[in-house]
Amino acid sequence: MRRYLIAYTFLTPALALLMVFTFYPIVMGLVMMFYDYTFLEPMRFVGLGNFERAFHDPDFLISLLHSIQYVIVVPPIQILSILVAILVNRRLFGISFFRTTYYVPVVTSMVAVAITWKWLYDSHGLLNYILQALHLVDKPVYWLTSKELAMPSVMMVTLWKGIGWYMLIYLAGLQSVPAELEEAAAIDGASRWQVFSKVTVPLLRPYVLFCTFMSILGALQVFEEIYVMTGGGPMKATLTVSVYQFYKAFGDYDFGYAAAVGMVVALLVAIFNLGMFRTLAKGGLRYY
Repeated sequence: MRRYLIAYTFLTPALALLMVFTFYPIVMGLVMMFYDYTFLEPMRFVGLGNFERAFHDPDFLISLLHSIQYVIVVPPIQILSILVAILVNRRLFGISFFRTTYYVPVVTSMVAVAITWKWLYDSHGLLNYILQALHLVDKPVYWLTSKELAMPSVMMVTLWKGIGWYMLIYLAGLQSVPAELEEAAAIDGASRWQVFSKVTVPLLRPYVLFCTFMSILGALQVFEEIYVMTGGGPMKATLTVSVYQFYKAFGDYDFGYAAAVGMVVALLVAIFNLGMFRTLAKGGLRYY
């Protein structure tokens, strides 16, 4: 009995914080999405009215389209982190330096990264200076103020920051692959590509599953880099669902509608990841 008392004494502060800052907001969000609640007026029950409003709201549909574009582009490219993991898995002189270099962006604040890249992308920034010095462009490129270039430019920052984190996971996966299997395949006459594609990659499937899941989740919830670098502009060209939800909740104080938008994002995450699980489950993986 004393053991339980001591355990719960230590757990109580953490559980209290979890209740206040995690479970209570989740429950309130689930309740508010059925209400018209603007903070200054009493809550008014509207049923599914907020969801109906969302799918007739052009700004929400634009932001939804941009979020889906983010999911289509960013997670597939981040799978290329496997190649970086293979490169840093070699026993070369100074390899620890390269591993650290790739990982540094991961431990850097996203806000600091976004501010730095915003300066690099500036019309008088370092990137334009280098391009003009090499005579690759005649005039500055407006990376973040061009409607066509703003979204790819922000996606580039997300990819750059995430590559080190996914590299580390794939590196752990590569180092868990039994060397005997790869050596046996090589002795049987398999080429290096065949060893990689037929032995290494299938054994990395759980790591691919995890990284893809996290990448889709991050792509649908992308916020900091867009909020800091473009604010959703120019002309809503980079407006995503998370940014739109933030503006509705803390700009217009339209909390009920923002909660409904958040639920749509949660459903999208579930749909994308269900499809991913069904795809990657082929060959032995099971649902967890």
